[in-house]
Amino acid sequence: MKIFIKLLKYFSLMVCAFAITSCEKLEEEPSNFMEPENFYTTPAQVESAFAASMNSLWVPWANYGYTMHTFNHDDQLAGGNLVIGNNHGSDLWAAHYSAISNLNAAIKAINNGNLEGTPQEDINILMGQAKFLRAYNYFMLVRMFGPLPLITEDNEDPYTAEIERSPLVDVYGLIENDLLEAFQKLPPSWPDAQKGRPTIDGAKGMLAKVYLTMATYPMNEPRYYQLAADMAKQVIDAERYFLVEDVHQVFSVNAKYGPEMMFSFNSNYEDMATDPHIWTELNGWGDFTADILWTEKFPNQPRKDAYLELELDGESYLELGRSPGIRKYLYDTDEDFNAGRSIVNIPILRFADVLLIYAEAANMANGGPTEGAVVAINKVIDRANGHVENPEAPRATLDMTQAEFDTRVIEERNWELSFEFDRWFDLVRKRILKEESREDIQQNYSDDDLLFPIPENDLRLNPLLEQNPGYGL
Repeated sequence: MKIFIKLLKYFSLMVCAFAITSCEKLEEEPSNFMEPENFYTTPAQVESAFAASMNSLWVPWANYGYTMHTFNHDDQLAGGNLVIGNNHGSDLWAAHYSAISNLNAAIKAINNGNLEGTPQEDINILMGQAKFLRAYNYFMLVRMFGPLPLITEDNEDPYTAEIERSPLVDVYGLIENDLLEAFQKLPPSWPDAQKGRPTIDGAKGMLAKVYLTMATYPMNEPRYYQLAADMAKQVIDAERYFLVEDVHQVFSVNAKYGPEMMFSFNSNYEDMATDPHIWTELNGWGDFTADILWTEKFPNQPRKDAYLELELDGESYLELGRSPGIRKYLYDTDEDFNAGRSIVNIPILRFADVLLIYAEAANMANGGPTEGAVVAINKVIDRANGHVENPEAPRATLDMTQAEFDTRVIEERNWELSFEFDRWFDLVRKRILKEESREDIQQNYSDDDLLFPIPENDLRLNPLLEQNPGYGL
């Protein structure tokens, strides 16, 4: 039933009605075995594959619902030490490939013409969603693990597949092609009953992020800077997304589907996020808290108070002898917090990210900051400062060198996108993981840390897989 419950938050009420009737049908004695791609014969059935793919990733107490610890070796989260074990990240490897399997079956069914009688426009939108979601899954995997076994609708066989790892250029090629197709087929917006689905701008924003990553380590292809800037600029110019004016409202429940949130892990009362107490040590048990040294570097500005839990009943975290909590995910009502339930959304892509992608890419593509790049980053800085001048977090200027502006953008990404599964990837692609780590753990650093290990179980099951350097098996 969990797949069908997920439909309540990811798709329309009409799909929910399908879910109920589907459960009744599944109780009947099947007359023959049905291949997954033959099951998807209606739009609602295809959408159930999308729900299942997100359900693989967003689970209370598991995966992205409770796996911030996978990225605690960055400089933001407390507890990291750059000692990465042989199965680090294996839960996310399994979750993403499970999601991809669901998506491949739906894509194959669409390509096989299973949706006979469905208007072509509706089929295109379904394919756009499928390709967007598959691209996102592979994008997360390739940044964590490097070259990957590419499993698509053409070679999907979860029982017998023995596939070697494809080069980075092929993995990113699939991601790029999926997103190019996605934004050609996705709508610019969705009705309220279907909010939370990917849009044209969501696909373009994701592709801008992909291009920016391709321009940096490990591919190091500078020509992608301009492509990243161009794609991000299309999102900005479309003016369908914009920053929430008040930094204290960015993560409010009222803003969970916009105007800034472009795609996210979505929660509601039918399918809630993990208990909110995991984000606070000051008023809970604090499974995930901010590193104190990183917190001390965070400039004093309204954003610091909006994004971090710094005090309780007038006492600071230092006086209490505890680590700061992560206020971003503590904007539920007091009633929900005290009941241990949460309906917050955790971002996958925000408009603030797109502005910073544009600023970084335009600066690098043009040999220095452009007027557009300065305007983009300053929109984020101004909001962070409460729209007043702040010497601790000054605005960017055209007088900066390319290197100075680039450093300022990465610094701004550090504060603005904190605890959104972004910092680790920025540290890796900019090759600054060691220098940004605490001094007491830098001796643990190795270039091998820039990739997570291929899970040991998969290495045993698939003899064509090779382990990443620095890990066992």
